[in-house]
Amino acid sequence: MSLLESLRDPAVWELFYTYKEDRGCQPYFLQDLRRFIDRRKYLPVCDVIDAGTRFPLPRQKEIPKSNGKLRTVYTYPHDENTVMKLLTWLMTRRYDPLLPEGVYSFRPGVTAKDAVRALARTPGIGNKYAYKADVSDYFNSVPVERLVPLVRQALADDPALSDFLTRLLEEPEVLRGGTPLRVPKGMMAGTPMAAFYANLYLSALDRRFTQAGAIYARYSDDIILFADTPEALETGVGAIRAALAENGLRLNPDKETFYTPETGFTFLGFSYRNGELDVAAASVDKLKKKMRRKTRALLRWAHRKNLPGEKAAKGFVNAFNRKMYGGGADNELTWALWYFPVITTDKSLKALDAYAEECVRYLWSGTRTKARFNVRYEQIKALGFRSLVHEYYLFREQK
Repeated sequence: MSLLESLRDPAVWELFYTYKEDRGCQPYFLQDLRRFIDRRKYLPVCDVIDAGTRFPLPRQKEIPKSNGKLRTVYTYPHDENTVMKLLTWLMTRRYDPLLPEGVYSFRPGVTAKDAVRALARTPGIGNKYAYKADVSDYFNSVPVERLVPLVRQALADDPALSDFLTRLLEEPEVLRGGTPLRVPKGMMAGTPMAAFYANLYLSALDRRFTQAGAIYARYSDDIILFADTPEALETGVGAIRAALAENGLRLNPDKETFYTPETGFTFLGFSYRNGELDVAAASVDKLKKKMRRKTRALLRWAHRKNLPGEKAAKGFVNAFNRKMYGGGADNELTWALWYFPVITTDKSLKALDAYAEECVRYLWSGTRTKARFNVRYEQIKALGFRSLVHEYYLFREQK
C-alpha cells in the first residue's frame, strides 16, 4: 500500500492529531489542524496528487536570522503544506530503519539531546580530540539531480510516492512575490519533506563512520567527529571534506572548530568539559542578547506611557518566565525543559540568573550605578521571578 493512500484515511489523520497534541503543540496550531481534519480539507489535495496534475508551486521568501543575515525558505499553500506534514510524519516512521546510527535529526523519538547524551556517555570521551563542522546552506544547496536517485532508491517499495516526490523536486519554478521564477532550490528549506531529505542525502557519509566504529554524530547540517589523536582526526576531517565536495556541498569555514581534551567540545547548544555538561557559551550569549533587547523595549515602553520602573521590571519578569518555562505545559519546547534534563552543572544558570536580575534592577531603578542595588532580591522575587538555579534543582529533585 502506498503511503499516498493513507493521506485519505481519517483514522490516520486522527493519529497524527493525537501525536501533535501529545507533543504539546501550540493551541492555535491544534485548533487549525482540528478544523482541517473535521472539514476533510485534505481530500482535494489528495485528488491533485492522485491525478498527477501539477502541484501548486512553493513560495520562496527570505526571513532574517539571528545573526542579521537572511535565510531563504519555501512553503506550499496551507492545505498542501498540511498534507505534506502528515506525509513526512508517515515517511519518517516507515523509512527510519534506512538511516544509520549517528544521525539524530528528525527521527521518531530522537532529539538533539539524545545526541549530546550519547556523546557524553561514551567511555573516554573526555580524552578525545574533536572536530565540528557545519554544512553551508545545506538544504538549499543540495543538487537535485543527485538527490532524486537517492529518493528513488530509498522509496523503491512505493513507486507512486517516489514519482510524486520526484515531480516536486524536479519542478523548476517557484513563486516569489506571486511571480513564477526558475531557481535552483535544493531540498527546499522550510517545506516538511526537507527534513527527510536532509537525513537521506548524507546517510552514506554517516554510515561510513558508524560502520568504522568512529565516535560520530550528525544533526542535519551539524557534524562532529572524535579521534584519539590529532593525526587520526585529521584523516577523518579529510574524509568529511572530500565526501561533502563530492556531493556538491561545502563547509562553512567560520564554523569549523577543532577541540582538544583540555577544551572539551560544544555541540547543538551544549558544552562538555571535564565531565560536565552545560549550556554552551554561544547559547548563553544569545539569550543575554534577547534579554538586553527586551530590557530596552520595556524601558522605551515605560517612558512612552510614563509608567513607574517597577511596572517595566514586572514586564521583564513575566517575559523571562514565559521564555524559560513556557505556560506550564510539559513539553520540550520550553528553554528549561530543553536544557535541564541534560546539563549536570548550574554554572551557566547562575550567570543567566545574575544577568536577568541586573536587567530587572536597571528597569526598576532607572540607573546602572550602585543605586540599582537598592532593589533587593526579595523585591525581584516578589515580582514572580523564578530563578533558573532554583528551578533546576527543583526539577532534579522531582525527577
